[in-house]
Amino acid sequence: MSESGEISEFGYIMELLAKGKVSIKNIERELICPACKELFTHPLILPCQHSICHKCVKELLLTLDDSFNEVGSDNSNQSSPRLRLSSPSMDKIDRISRPGWKRNSLTPKTTIFPCPGCEHNVDLGERGINGLFRNFTLETIVERYRQAARAATAIMCDLCKPPPQESTKSCMDCSASYCNECFKIYHPWGTVKAQHEYVGPTTNFRPKILMCPEHETERINMYCELCRRPVCHLCKLGGNHSNHRVTTMSTAYKTLKEKLSKDIDYLIGKEGQVKSQISELNLLMKETECNGERAKEEAITHFEKLFEILEERKSSVLRAIDASKKLRLDKFQTQVEEYQGLLENNGLVGYAQEVLKETDQSCFVQTAKQLHLRIHKATESLKSFRPAAQTSFEDYVVNTSKQTELLGELSFFSSGIDVPEINEDQSKVYNNALINWHHPEKDKADSYVLEYRKINKDEEMMPWNEIEVCGTSKVVSDLEENCHYAFRVRAYKGSICSPCSRELILHTPPAPVFSFLFDEKCGYNNEHLLLNLKRDRVESRAGFNILLAAERIQVGYYTSLDYIIGDIGITKGKHFWAFRVEPYSYLVKVGVASSDKLQEWLHSPRDAVSPRYEQDSGHDSGSEDACFDSSQPFTLVTVGMKKFFIPKSPTSNEPENRVLPMPTSIGIFLDYDKGRVSFYDMDHMKCLYERQVDCSHTMYPAFALMGSGGIQLEEPITAKYLDYHEDM
Repeated sequence: MSESGEISEFGYIMELLAKGKVSIKNIERELICPACKELFTHPLILPCQHSICHKCVKELLLTLDDSFNEVGSDNSNQSSPRLRLSSPSMDKIDRISRPGWKRNSLTPKTTIFPCPGCEHNVDLGERGINGLFRNFTLETIVERYRQAARAATAIMCDLCKPPPQESTKSCMDCSASYCNECFKIYHPWGTVKAQHEYVGPTTNFRPKILMCPEHETERINMYCELCRRPVCHLCKLGGNHSNHRVTTMSTAYKTLKEKLSKDIDYLIGKEGQVKSQISELNLLMKETECNGERAKEEAITHFEKLFEILEERKSSVLRAIDASKKLRLDKFQTQVEEYQGLLENNGLVGYAQEVLKETDQSCFVQTAKQLHLRIHKATESLKSFRPAAQTSFEDYVVNTSKQTELLGELSFFSSGIDVPEINEDQSKVYNNALINWHHPEKDKADSYVLEYRKINKDEEMMPWNEIEVCGTSKVVSDLEENCHYAFRVRAYKGSICSPCSRELILHTPPAPVFSFLFDEKCGYNNEHLLLNLKRDRVESRAGFNILLAAERIQVGYYTSLDYIIGDIGITKGKHFWAFRVEPYSYLVKVGVASSDKLQEWLHSPRDAVSPRYEQDSGHDSGSEDACFDSSQPFTLVTVGMKKFFIPKSPTSNEPENRVLPMPTSIGIFLDYDKGRVSFYDMDHMKCLYERQVDCSHTMYPAFALMGSGGIQLEEPITAKYLDYHEDM
């Protein structure tokens, strides 16, 4: 469906409901608010064209306001806030609803709102909630649904005296319901009220003319094709839509209705095909159940064979151990018996002592010869004691490490499925990890399993986490900061599995990712800088004004830097953000600056002490080189001509040591509490330069460009990010 076809997703359904082509009960899921999960109440249309209850918008904005007040930017990578909240106080709601609600005090800010429908941050503009249209079409459909759900509950007359009668019609001009008698009384024939528009009994009243939220006295009569929203003629003449392409409301209505009607008629006409496909899916479910049971039986058979082999090997090993144990015990028993005999030789020793008392030499020699042999044998046995066997069974320890590893990798393997290959160029890590892979037989694989695990500093391997994926890419969230992670993937075809791919190692950022956009108001020079609509890319353009200014070169004219900052400040915690500097850029400065220093720069652009007035436009210029030891309220490094220039320092002042190749993506890590800023090569998550910075005030991401150049902020990785790039 085209962009213009998205402004009203329910317009034509009303006619279908009236014709009875669509049952009101079948559209219930379209009438549920994505925030509170209940039927819409006074729905508003967000810039992304999703609808949300008026009350839910206020509650979500209140949650954002409280989070900024309590924790500042300490958790810049947090997900969408809670959707079910307690009722906020009226003073806070009024403060949020007023135009010009700001997120910081440096410059007027637009309200960033996390849409719970598409999970994208949308810009509500300076008017906030007051700049949103009310979705009256959706509100009417919800009311009809409520009436269908409570058909037995009648709508009573608002003007009857007690007891009130059941109403028969409702006046859209009076915003009230009437019975027949009261309607005749309050709408007498021949008066202006007799011309009022009346419908069947309803509690949903909406204005007959849609007015512009920017110019409250002007009616809507145009449609902006760029912003995809209705506008008035003042918005086109001098408002925010002056340079946008617009069309008449009747043309937009006709185009929208024709396209939506055609699409809905096509869907309704395919009812038979849908029923046939449902029947086919039911058959496939039964077939899947049968095949799954068969695969389980086959797997059980294979494991039972493994169990039989293990039982056989177990019995064999135990028999060998028992035989060795018996043999050793027999040897020990024999040795014990021998030494038991030595104890019995105590009588021999006494007998020998008596023989020594013999004084007749002939008689002594005759008796002592045999006795000496027996004594000598006993003595030698004591001197050379050695156990007859070993007690250790080290030779009988079963080594199962190899088999355990093989069993741990036991899977449904077939050489017919090729191994997937992770695409290192398209895989990256930022706030989350995005893993892309290529499979030569993509159409033959039913699904994939992505495995990842954390690698500790001591190289201790953690267990693998598994995620089943249907496509060839996946966003992995909830990764720890400043850690190495290994990723691998394998393909599945039915119950058959391919081997795992080669592992990819990625290093997560050192701190939570800080999400911000370029500020188009504070110091933004639209004559020299070009900011895209999403405010995540800025380019420096050398236009006609630069050529005219060049005439002043005879009197000392120097081209100055054009500064642009982030729209959100930092007051505490650790934060990390990344961006790409275009290779053609001549001179770009990137870093951080405090709010008071920015006020000084931007309000005194020709002050000689301001970095914006640089008489030396070389790459070594910049106030970051002014002082080595003292901590300054800003730090900027120079990037340009495909080089990254390290600022001067007492230890590194040689040009060859200060010039590095420009990284594809540059990351900045600010530790506000410790007052330290670091610059990273995002490709390898390697710190290139770091120094102290004075963080006594609110700090902002700061950028400056001179000559041709461009800066693109890294987009946070989300599931919607993945879907968008797959569509591309």
